[in-house]
Amino acid sequence: MVRVQAPAMSLDASGSLAGAIVFSKWKGRPYVRELVIPANPKSGGQVGIRAMLRFLSQDWTNISSADKSTWSDLAKAAVISNFNAYIGKNVYRWRDFLGPSKTASCAESGTSPTLGTLTAVAGVRSITVTQPITTAADGWGICFFRSPTATFTGTFDKLKYVGKISGTNDVAFVDSPLAPGTYYYEVLSVTTSGKKSSLSSEVNATVS
Repeated sequence: MVRVQAPAMSLDASGSLAGAIVFSKWKGRPYVRELVIPANPKSGGQVGIRAMLRFLSQDWTNISSADKSTWSDLAKAAVISNFNAYIGKNVYRWRDFLGPSKTASCAESGTSPTLGTLTAVAGVRSITVTQPITTAADGWGICFFRSPTATFTGTFDKLKYVGKISGTNDVAFVDSPLAPGTYYYEVLSVTTSGKKSSLSSEVNATVS
């Protein structure tokens, strides 16, 4: 990335040029970089990160003001908003297969929820995976992992969906569209401070 003062004869240029370079700004500073197109935007890692990013961004509005304020020091140090600090640190944590946290301390504490029996039911080009919640405790989210093969271990790049825990309501994931075949699922829970539970037993369903 190259910082510039007046790219393309403009103090505020943006966009790509000739499919090769990109003009933009970062923290208010103009820069130019090479245009990079992911080789596989649907790779397991990219899908897993996007699933976690979606969960984090959607739940930010529900986080208390006190918890949001814990991100202030990190945000000021990086000259970004509290929201971006929260997203950035939690995405990096997930890449290392650590649980996301509502607060910047990421203490990995609290009581994990008590989960019922995971089920998977096939439908038309879809499978509905349902995780009953017996007691919510300090649970924040349920992470759903999928594999085309049995006896797998859920990892960050096998994540397909993160559902929010809301009391003792079931947390469900509709996996669609799916090609015919058998799919295998596991889940784990995360607390509001980033503590992960162990992975659940594996379930499967077959789409014909």
